[in-house]
Amino acid sequence: MSECRAQPLGNPWVSRCCSGRNYPAAYADMAAVVVRRVRNLLKRADFAKVPRRHRYKKKWATTEPKFPATRLALQNFDMTYSVQFGDLWPSIRVSLLSEQKYGALVNNFAARDHVSAELEQLNARDFVNKAHCHGELEPESGQTAALPPVSWACSPNLRCFTFTRGDVSRFPPARLGSLGVMDYYLMDAASLLPVLALGLQPGDTVLDLCAAPGGKTLALLQTGCCRNLAANDLSTSRTGRLQKVLHSYVPQDIRDRSRVRVTSWDGRKWGELEGDTYDRVLVDVPCTTDRHSLREEENNIFQRSRKKERQMLPVLQVQLLAAGLLATKPGGHVVYSTCSLSHLQNEYVVQGTIELLANQYSIEVRVEDLTHFRKLFMDTFSFFPSCQIGELVIPNLMANFGPMYFCKMSRLT
Repeated sequence: MSECRAQPLGNPWVSRCCSGRNYPAAYADMAAVVVRRVRNLLKRADFAKVPRRHRYKKKWATTEPKFPATRLALQNFDMTYSVQFGDLWPSIRVSLLSEQKYGALVNNFAARDHVSAELEQLNARDFVNKAHCHGELEPESGQTAALPPVSWACSPNLRCFTFTRGDVSRFPPARLGSLGVMDYYLMDAASLLPVLALGLQPGDTVLDLCAAPGGKTLALLQTGCCRNLAANDLSTSRTGRLQKVLHSYVPQDIRDRSRVRVTSWDGRKWGELEGDTYDRVLVDVPCTTDRHSLREEENNIFQRSRKKERQMLPVLQVQLLAAGLLATKPGGHVVYSTCSLSHLQNEYVVQGTIELLANQYSIEVRVEDLTHFRKLFMDTFSFFPSCQIGELVIPNLMANFGPMYFCKMSRLT
């Protein structure tokens, strides 16, 4: 075993190590000094023109994302929806990126006949009334006109005006009417379809599990069928918006008479809190909100910081739908809805939830056939022809509503 041998003190230039090799120690020291000086020069060059108070260390992942969330959303949609929709995707894509059409939901607590007359003067039409007339006057071939079956009976007393296909006119902003409430509520007209499909009947107890910002809750109240209405949303800020909508459109005595209860509970636990309670349940779940994700940076779920939240959406949606079905009485009805085109958030969630309830709770759920319901509204909306479960409104430049997916279910046991 060799040992290091110290060199005479008079020779500072050479040190000898156990390997027997000679190293110029002074040169190494000089090289270290040079490296330090070069580094200092580089630092001065980098910051020579930048005051010290403005110097910072860049953090690319958090402070400087490479792409905005809207662009990330478009890239994601191009990759997934081009496969899901095939040749239809280019037209859906350009429609999503174009200006959206709206409908004017008439407030039945205002002077509704006067409001309807004013909207007709704008050359808008009540698409709900037109659909009812179409269903009564044009029965299926080989059949006579009959009362509609319960599976596709529409919720009553709703009036919603839209402009005809290809007409991109805008409604003026709603204003305060003579009765102290707003005349109409502007919304994506396709958002009314889940409420219509729910088929409310007088005296129903109703739950709106994910109620904010309040358009569908308002429509539920407009039917005049709610003996009790529970409107819930986990976010307290969003329930604040819901409260503002109700106060602007619904008189206090009506809110009291309908026993409207606004809560901010975790909707996933509703089956435990109020199981087997409601006749009708609307489960309008959080989703990728496709149109918003392509147009707005604020609260965009495609922000890099929300990646995990976005990936977990189908799990949350299954939990919410399961809770809604558990809160429904046997024999009651549930409508599940999203404003997403993704079949992972639509059909797959419905199928997964039905299997979950069958396996874990021995609860049988049946999906209702909405074919006739779809036919009633084909003059107003464009429907995806290959939806396996439920119905999907797809954006179209001639009728730029949606996207809106909805599926009606009956709890049998």
